Amino acid sequence: MQPIDIADSLDRFQWEALRALCAPTPDPSRVSGAAVEQLLRSDLLELRGDRPSITAKGRQVMVCGSPSLWNS
Repeated sequence: MQPIDIADSLDRFQWEALRALCAPTPDPSRVSGAAVEQLLRSDLLELRGDRPSITAKGRQVMVCGSPSLWNS
């Protein structure tokens, strides 16, 4: 799946989780546990120790964004 295809399949909670964890000082307390689980399964996040961290694939999805977000 291409990053843009993945981006189109993310819901609002998953986008918020990616955004929160992509920040210079990530704040995992701001994200939904269910969203984190889904993003872990999609390889957009990984666990480092006991904290979720964005992967290279997750960063690609953030950079590409979603066409539905571009138009809003």
